[in-house]
Amino acid sequence: MSSLTYIKGLPTPLAELNPLGFSQMEMFLSAFAPIFRLAAIETANHLLCDLGSDKSKWNTHLQNKYQINKRHANGVISYAKGKVDGAREHRKLHIKTLQGKAKSIEAWSEKSCRKLTQATKFYAKKNWQHSKTGCNFPLASSLKYRDTNWQNLKFQIHNKKRKLNLILNTISHLKAKPIRVSVPHGQIFMVGSKDETCGNQIAQWDGDTLKIRVPACLESSFGLSVWGKIGNFDRTINRLPVVGAKTWHLFRSDGRWNVAVQFTPIEIERQSQDRHWGCIGIDINPGSIGWAYVDYQGNLKAKGQIPLEMGLPHGKQQAQIVEACLGLATLAISFQCPIVCEELDFSSKKEKLGEQGRKYARMLSGWAYSEFFKQLNSILSNRGIELITVNPAYSSIIGLVKYLKMYALASDQAAAMVIARRGMRLSENIPDSITAYFEVNSEKHVWSQWNQLNKKLKCSGMVNRRHDYRTVSNWSFLATPVSSEKCNLGVSPSEAPFQEKEAQPAH
Repeated sequence: MSSLTYIKGLPTPLAELNPLGFSQMEMFLSAFAPIFRLAAIETANHLLCDLGSDKSKWNTHLQNKYQINKRHANGVISYAKGKVDGAREHRKLHIKTLQGKAKSIEAWSEKSCRKLTQATKFYAKKNWQHSKTGCNFPLASSLKYRDTNWQNLKFQIHNKKRKLNLILNTISHLKAKPIRVSVPHGQIFMVGSKDETCGNQIAQWDGDTLKIRVPACLESSFGLSVWGKIGNFDRTINRLPVVGAKTWHLFRSDGRWNVAVQFTPIEIERQSQDRHWGCIGIDINPGSIGWAYVDYQGNLKAKGQIPLEMGLPHGKQQAQIVEACLGLATLAISFQCPIVCEELDFSSKKEKLGEQGRKYARMLSGWAYSEFFKQLNSILSNRGIELITVNPAYSSIIGLVKYLKMYALASDQAAAMVIARRGMRLSENIPDSITAYFEVNSEKHVWSQWNQLNKKLKCSGMVNRRHDYRTVSNWSFLATPVSSEKCNLGVSPSEAPFQEKEAQPAH
């Protein structure tokens, strides 16, 4: 089970303050933090060099050099190892992100160059004016900017190649550059164990008072131990166990010491039933969260939307996320069912923002998706509600084609219904009224069939908006063959350089 962490500010009771205005606990922490930092820096450098020495030998080295006991040295090693592992993981993630951006730029440049080549060949024909297929990228000019869309696209390709060269140089530099680890001031880390008294040998908490064992280097100033009243960690749903390992992290922030305790939480009684009895699916969008409750037979029983505001400050956005998660938890408790959400990885999508439209980039960057899932998982876990994640492949197109018109749903509610049914492991076949007009390979996975339909709809030109799916009464237009050149090389709205300008075709 994953661990939880409770944090609170270190109390300073008036009875514990000395003539300088500090408590004995604060004086000890301020004196021990520099020693802990020096030991952590040396340990981090040791780990970065990959010397491969035994942990027990290095623990003995820290005890002898800094005059600390074995448990304090264990905290130093664990803290430094976490910093080093985090720095290495961040370097890998940074390189992976840059490689994704480079790949996206290369694909966009190749597609744009092919588009220009095909358009040039088209206009080189003698009777291009009488062509039945038309040009994939017709030449047009802007009266405002006195430029053509061909020249604009060539200029974009030139800038993309410069950006690609910069990214490739950065990747090669990061691979050769040594990793640096930042060890901040005012940090003390004490690792706990379930076999020790109060879950920790050097930091023992009885529910009100925290007693810390003083290392040998500071015993002359503070004695064998220091203590301070920190009280309890008040929570509406408190999952802090009486017994079990407790790891303490004391850190200084904004001129004040804070106390954090990390532990394995108490199990909560399950409030949601098995997924086969029904699920609530959610579809997250920047402007709203659509939800749909599906019963054990896979039929829609309830639906709704939770409105969201964009562009809020960090504090208000955080409060809005928490309120939305609490609303979903209330729904799950009322229906006694788990919640199913998409297993989204926005890192790959954000790598391609430079080649997407401004509206899409603003939408994807303006909402804290990762923070929402983090808060939702925490709130549902505290209330005994199961959170199920599923692959979101083709959920939007399935909802638009099958359920949008059937149940008079919004697009996000239709996608939420698909996600709920997928969480219940129900299949989504293409309706016979659609497959009658184009052939699908029944031997392949059903997602392959939806992929074929998705390509057909994009190339048909008959369905351009989500609202159009409500008015489709006959899918016979899918039987019309579409040129593969037109489908593969067509200009998307995000790639049209003069889509808002006054353009005239060349003759």
